[in-house]
Amino acid sequence: MNTPAPSHPPSAQDVIDFWLGDGLERGWCSDDRDDLWFAGGPKLDATIRDRFGARVEQALDGGLGAWEAQVETRLALVLLLDQFPRNIHRGQPRAFAGDARAQQLVQAALASGMDRDMAPVGRVFLYMPLVHAENLALQDEAVARFQQLHDSSEAALREKLARNLHFARLHRDIVLRFGRFPHRNAALGRESTDEERTFLKDGPRFGQ
Repeated sequence: MNTPAPSHPPSAQDVIDFWLGDGLERGWCSDDRDDLWFAGGPKLDATIRDRFGARVEQALDGGLGAWEAQVETRLALVLLLDQFPRNIHRGQPRAFAGDARAQQLVQAALASGMDRDMAPVGRVFLYMPLVHAENLALQDEAVARFQQLHDSSEAALREKLARNLHFARLHRDIVLRFGRFPHRNAALGRESTDEERTFLKDGPRFGQ
């Protein structure tokens, strides 16, 4: 059963609470959120669509500019632009429609040091649009940011952050090789090259 749509538009805090729970207060979430973050599936997609779909479309259409001002509301906006469209518009071009704005918001946040005092789990998802970028310079920035986050975090978090660093490197290597993510080609109506078709048979793949 789908979750009923809220009677009022979700706030930035509602977005943070749904995605990160108590993570910003604790440094990392006290519960296991890997299925929420990485597993996907029709049930989760429907839940995000029902609860946050209107806010996602507002963000994709250039709205919610007031959310850019503070670090936590900017993080919520980045989630609406980068993470949630991949659930709501899975397998469609609009899944990637927020990527450019999300990347701009992240770059501006990094340039101003906005991320400096954010909890590690918040920084993971603030940096994620760089991991999703089909741009080698942004991919290199993502790897550097995840490396620094891993190296500067307490030992108890390093195993978790090593996983994020590993996947950041995998993403970077794919963009270094192809200049794009071949696993997006079908959704975006792009013709795969012979090399990409071979890669798609056996190479590492990601959600979208």
